[in-house]
This record gives sequence, C-alpha cells and structure tokens, in this order.
Amino acid sequence: MAAVSGLVRRPLREVTVRDAINQGMDEELERDEKVFLLGEEVAQYDGAYKVSRGLWKKYGDKRIIDTPISEMGFAGIAVGAAMAGLRPICEFMTFNFSMQAIDQVINSAAKTYYMSGGLQPVPIVFRGPNGASAGVAAQHSQCFAAWYGHCPGLKVVSPWNSEDAKGLIKSAIRDNNPVVVLENELMYGVPFEFPPEAQSKDFLIPIGKAKIERQGTHITVVSHSRPVGHCLEAAAVLSKEGVECEVINMRTIRPMDMETIEASVMKTNHLVTVEGGWPQFGVGAEICARIMEGISKKLVLEYSQAVVNIMYLNTYRIKRLKARSGKYFKSKSRKSCVQFPGCSCCSCHWC
Repeated sequence: MAAVSGLVRRPLREVTVRDAINQGMDEELERDEKVFLLGEEVAQYDGAYKVSRGLWKKYGDKRIIDTPISEMGFAGIAVGAAMAGLRPICEFMTFNFSMQAIDQVINSAAKTYYMSGGLQPVPIVFRGPNGASAGVAAQHSQCFAAWYGHCPGLKVVSPWNSEDAKGLIKSAIRDNNPVVVLENELMYGVPFEFPPEAQSKDFLIPIGKAKIERQGTHITVVSHSRPVGHCLEAAAVLSKEGVECEVINMRTIRPMDMETIEASVMKTNHLVTVEGGWPQFGVGAEICARIMEGISKKLVLEYSQAVVNIMYLNTYRIKRLKARSGKYFKSKSRKSCVQFPGCSCCSCHWC
C-alpha cells in the first residue's frame, strides 16, 4: 500500500448539547465576575436536566443560586440585577413556566432599554428547554419561538447542535440586550461532533446569522432547533431521488437572517419551513410573508429597470428610423403609432 503523505486528520471530539451549554456558561462565569446563574434546582441538584452540573461546587452560593418555585419572583430579581449592572442567567425549568414571569420578560426586560432612551441596558439571559418533549402533555409542550420572537426589545436564539448551543449561549451572555435562549429538552443528551474552533474560550456565534447546514439547488428548507435534524434526514432521502435540498439552520429567531434565506430561495425557487410550533402566526408564516414581500420588491425593481431599458431602446430606434427615412416621416399621409398615441414612428411596427 502506498504511503500517503500529509497531516493526519484526527477524529472530531463529540460533545452533548447539555455539556456544550455547561461549558459555555462555565467559561463566561470564569471570564466575568458579574455573571451569575439563578433558577429552580440549578445549584445543589446540578439543574433539573444537569445543564449546570458542577457549577455550584466551582463558584459557590453567591453565583449559582437556588430559588423558590416562583418564576415571577426570581425573574424579577434577575431583571433588577441586570439593571444594576450584573449579567444574570435566569433559568426556567421549562419555558412553559416562563408564562408566570412574562410580565418581567416583556414589560421589564424587553422594553426598558427603549423606554429609557438607550440609557438603561438590561443584559440578561432567559434560558431553558422549549417546545415539545416526551410524555409531558400539552401544558409542557409549547414552542415559544413565535411568542418571544414577536416582541421588540428581545433577541431570541434557538440552537440545534452542540456548536450552536455553546456559541449562542456565550454571545447571549455578552450581549447588552435581553436574550431568550430556547433550548430543547430532547436534544440535551444528543452528542455532536465538536470542531476545534468551538473548543476555544473565545468561540462565539453571532446572533442574527443563520447557517447553511447542507447545500442544495432544488428546494430551500428552513428550520430551527430539533427539526433541523429531521430536515437533514429528509434531505438525505430526497437526494437519492435526485432532489437536492438546501437546509438552513436559522439559529436566531429575532433578529431573523432573511438575507441568507432569501438568497437561497432566489437560487432554488422553492421554500419549505419546518418548526415545532403552531402554524398560525408562526415562525414559518413570518418567513413566507417576508419572502413574498422581498421577492415582490425585487420584481418591482426588475420591472422598473426593464421599462427604462425598453424606453431607452425605443428612443434609440426612433432616432435611427428618422435619420434613415426622414422624408417618410414628413409625409402627410402618415398614420399615428399603433402603440403610443403621439409617437413619431410610423404605424407599420410596434415601437
């Protein structure tokens, strides 16, 4: 067997989504002493889903804080701490329970920066599992992407894999705006390949930028959170039938990266949106509306340019015809133009 020269490619390390979030919070807690975590069972119990495992032992009671079962209470404490200059991470055991604290999230956190004229930032992260899980009934199965994505003043991110989870939680903690991080309970224990750059303490994923997970030419498939994996599986099946799907992982719900989505749709001319939320007024509905608005604007611009080009061409043709057959145009028997009344061309053609 012939020897192959060059660098040996090492297998990528696998990290679960749970450990990626834990790693991201750990690095930010170490980097900035203003960062702290609070929520139900996040300290001594290591979190309901073990996302905060080991952090209480490392940072102690002052920075990893167990709270009573009162979402409005500890969310309000977290918002007040953010206004005072700290950077709290407020964990909801499930985002379904954030409905108990939605006044704090929307009226206190999201609106304060605007209502203070930009004088009072609220650097806070609201995070926890979102969407449907296994056997938890309707009250614990809602997706809040459209709920919080609707509200000005909030940034909303929705990670899918381990790389997303670490990069987005770190960016959320460093952001001066309130950020809602919608995780997925069923994804916590799923391992993903973790690229070397994601293992760096300086690794960040910019909020507001989507990622093309799979290149394609026939159809654009846009999704976020757990359904991204389903879309990639479907794309693999369709590829065997000759249909190449371009799969876009949104990563961020608000602000939405429409540039990436629109560019893909302009290439494929087809769009499918996939999400875990309800269809009416959902994330997919917003994407479809914006695509139609964007394409309509492009068509108007293209049509306007086409009209300008036609007018320029007609003017040029008229001048040439006048130069070649000036006597004909001066004839009294000349008929009016069949297309444009008052035009100086002859009636035997369309100008």
